[in-house]
Amino acid sequence: MAAARQSERGRVPPHPDVRAISTQQVLEALVDPVRRHIVAELYAAREDLSCGTIELPVSKSTATHHFHVLREAGLIRQYYVGTSRMNALRGEEFDEVFPGLLRALVTGRARESDAARDT
Repeated sequence: MAAARQSERGRVPPHPDVRAISTQQVLEALVDPVRRHIVAELYAAREDLSCGTIELPVSKSTATHHFHVLREAGLIRQYYVGTSRMNALRGEEFDEVFPGLLRALVTGRARESDAARDT
């Protein structure tokens, strides 16, 4: 089954088991506003997005670093389709271990954006 999934999705870099991820690791990954933006975009899209699809105010190499940190923290799953690196939010898996955290993050971020627009 895993081999079928890999051939269907192309090359797949290693990902941590969500149950083995510490709260500290997750919070450290989410402290950066660029990484929170990536998570919010994937959450809103409800589909897998390539790295280049998400507009970020950083260089390509810095964006690669941010995606790597999110993958190592277990927040996203990455795989290749041709030369495109695709990103999927591990929402259901993540909610089993950290219930409600992603929704709270996205809701809080939206509230902050609304407050900033109102000022």
